[in-house]
Amino acid sequence: MNKFLRSVGGVTIASLLALPAGAAEIRVGLITSMTGPGASIGIPYSKGTAAGQVYRDDVNGIKLKVEQLDDTSDPSIGTRDARKLIEQDNVDVLMGAGNTPITLAIVAVSREQKVPLIALVPTGNLPGDSGSWMISIPQPAPLMVAAVVERMKATGAKTVGYIGYNDAWGDLVYDALKKIAEPAGMQIVTNERYARADTSVTAQALRIVAAAPEVVMTGGSGTPGALPFIALTERGYKGQIYGTHALINPDFVRVGGAAVEGVICPTGPVVVASQLPQSNPIRKVALDYEAAYQKANNEPARGAFGPYAFDGWLIMLDAAKRALATGAQPGTPQFREAMRDAIVTTKDL
Repeated sequence: MNKFLRSVGGVTIASLLALPAGAAEIRVGLITSMTGPGASIGIPYSKGTAAGQVYRDDVNGIKLKVEQLDDTSDPSIGTRDARKLIEQDNVDVLMGAGNTPITLAIVAVSREQKVPLIALVPTGNLPGDSGSWMISIPQPAPLMVAAVVERMKATGAKTVGYIGYNDAWGDLVYDALKKIAEPAGMQIVTNERYARADTSVTAQALRIVAAAPEVVMTGGSGTPGALPFIALTERGYKGQIYGTHALINPDFVRVGGAAVEGVICPTGPVVVASQLPQSNPIRKVALDYEAAYQKANNEPARGAFGPYAFDGWLIMLDAAKRALATGAQPGTPQFREAMRDAIVTTKDL
């Protein structure tokens, strides 16, 4: 229903008018870290979503409306945001969140309320019904860590130190490193951890330096991911330090400064879109993303996180088209289920 307001003799009269059939909306709930230690990742997710809206904001003439909430880099807030978006704003699909722990908290709400979740961070494989309501956009940790280990092995390194977050993302990277590095003949000599909100990792860096690994692998992300680089450099560590795709971020470079010079990380080809050959299948859509991002945010596209949100938006557009073809209407349980079925069966997009 739509409220029509008019004033008669100083008195406001409200009439309820039925919305025309074409005025239905597909509601998207975006949860991301606009504040807190995860903001350097969460803000690009917001801007990448804005680029998606500029690129295309309707499916078969039905508008997509984004309701965005800040998870403040806190899993409990992210969970509360998810419930509000579903129960009060009646969203048809969730996107987010700012980091892996928050996303894993949100997927429980997604499964319970039967609303599909397009995760913008790596989450690992979730078994059972939880996994059936979520897809994860970024490349999985084992794929990216495998590329790093291959690079380490090519240099002849035999020992590697590890330092990462003391949460699900730190575990995903370490587990991948352990499964890939050890069969490759490399020994992991440290497993140091720190919290995303920590301001120092001096003690961890000292233990790594004492263990004297030939190379170091980090399992951080965004600006807090720079801490190990700074601490190890200050303690005189001279070996190569590696990271993951979670560090491909201008703010990481800004905070890390000279300490992150020479870091080696894997990433997707969109980061170097203009350098790709014309024959590369990623080039056109990557350049389309850059143009949409510039128009939406009045700044050039940089980093890997905005593209993950844009990819999620493209998957959602494709899924919504197929969900609408079932006859289900936005705002209904039937449409949410149709969206879930379409999202998890996306191919060759």
